[in-house]
Amino acid sequence: MNAGALRVAIDGHVAAAGRGQSLFECAEALGVRVPTSCVKQGKCRECLVEVEAGAELLSPPAPQELHLGGRFRLSCRARVAAEAGEIRCHTLRRGTLRVETGSRGLEAAFPLEPAVTRDGERVLLDGAEIARGTGPLLGLAIDVGTTTVALRLHDVETSARLATQSFENPQRFGGSEVMARIRYDGEHPGRLLQRTLLGYLGRAIEALPCDPRRIFEIVVAGNPTMRDLFFGLDVSPIGVLPYHSRTEEEFRAGQRASTALERPARRLRLPVHPEARVRGLPLIGSHVGADAAAVLLATGIAERDGLAAVLDIGTNTEVIVGHRGRLLAASCPAGPAFEGGGVACGMPALDGAIERVAIRGDGSFALEVVGGGDPVGICGSGLVDLLSELLRTGRMNAQGRLEHDEAPVRLAGDVFVTEADVNELAQAKGANVAGLRLVLEQFGAGLDDLETLFLAGGFARHLDAAAAMRIGLLPTLPPGRVKQVGNAALEGASQALLSVSRRGFLEEVVKRVEHVRLEAQPGFFDAFVDGCQFEPWGRVAAESPA
Repeated sequence: MNAGALRVAIDGHVAAAGRGQSLFECAEALGVRVPTSCVKQGKCRECLVEVEAGAELLSPPAPQELHLGGRFRLSCRARVAAEAGEIRCHTLRRGTLRVETGSRGLEAAFPLEPAVTRDGERVLLDGAEIARGTGPLLGLAIDVGTTTVALRLHDVETSARLATQSFENPQRFGGSEVMARIRYDGEHPGRLLQRTLLGYLGRAIEALPCDPRRIFEIVVAGNPTMRDLFFGLDVSPIGVLPYHSRTEEEFRAGQRASTALERPARRLRLPVHPEARVRGLPLIGSHVGADAAAVLLATGIAERDGLAAVLDIGTNTEVIVGHRGRLLAASCPAGPAFEGGGVACGMPALDGAIERVAIRGDGSFALEVVGGGDPVGICGSGLVDLLSELLRTGRMNAQGRLEHDEAPVRLAGDVFVTEADVNELAQAKGANVAGLRLVLEQFGAGLDDLETLFLAGGFARHLDAAAAMRIGLLPTLPPGRVKQVGNAALEGASQALLSVSRRGFLEEVVKRVEHVRLEAQPGFFDAFVDGCQFEPWGRVAAESPA
């Protein structure tokens, strides 16, 4: 490749490209698969790429791309329009994305009672015949997150986990957080967000090691916005006070017995058995959704005598506090910083993301990178490590100001962190801290009353708890009280898939969870401001990590 040639990098694969070539054609030449249903006609709108650099070297957006904002393009419409330079972009199906599909310490025993059973060659759903055949009876559990989507394939007769799949939520072109998605959905007709998500999900299902037509039930967890977008519901009520889903409004009005949703798979055009049932788990209230309900089921908080709390950390962090006698829950609008969003060199936990940072005695950085190659960005766990180390060495103070106005902090090559990035994490941290503090206060309990603090979600699974305590993201608790449990929402969805008694139990539990509106609490602003400080909280500082 000569020095003047134009280069295109897609998902880290690089090749020369000629003027007029589409990014889709470049991806084909590189062997990178881009989702499409219309074979490059610009109709399906699935061939999304996010352009990280070189957008000015591409053709102007085509009419089929006018629904896209930010750095997103349709790869079949975006064409090379220059002779030299470099264009860097990525698809939203990057196979190296480390989306958490597992869980630790949550595989509790529960009765295997699937809704899908067999009678000879007859396949029954709730006792009614929907198919015939002798093949396996399969089901899917799905966690639809704001940033990522994860799914598990189960044999429902044995509960065996057969496979997992994960991908970035392609709805990100409509915004990085739920309020932006709600606005986007209201401003763009045609259910673009739903269609794009279901198109990507269909490709993920087809990639599973099974005959998709043997999938007879799907259970979906997600926050109210993600769940309702999945099912094609109007999400505008979730964006305004009192932030209720249509299903919650109807439930409160006595028009339905549950906030759960059910649709036949054929209506959602998923490549499974057409008579399969797709079930959305019930909501707790306002922005506390079916994902929090699934976490509640997986952690068993409602079946414990001792007080426990859950932080399911993500773009929207859910807080649950309680025991079998009483349960409180709240949603914290943390934003995407924990997943790399809003940070100059931030990225999800992909190959090339710095995930561990330590400062050596000579002031240099020791880095660990996902995939072991050269760093190209930093993910949430790496950011927490970095800020913890800057605080420990005195290069950052408790207000997030860098020593001698050091800006940026350069970690390696083109990867750096600025004070603006520190502020993004501070605000995300402040929302989480305020949420846990205020829900505990509303419960009438303190940190010393907590027997267990469950940390759920992919970010929390890979978090260094000691670093998180040093900067005050987590309260300082004695060893053994903090349990990092992975994707508890997906585990709860699996339990609901495999056991009708567990989903029945969940229906009853969510009706007695007390929803706490954080913004309505008189101490919210003060708790948020305190939470933005980078200092330990909980036990005295002397007991915090050294």
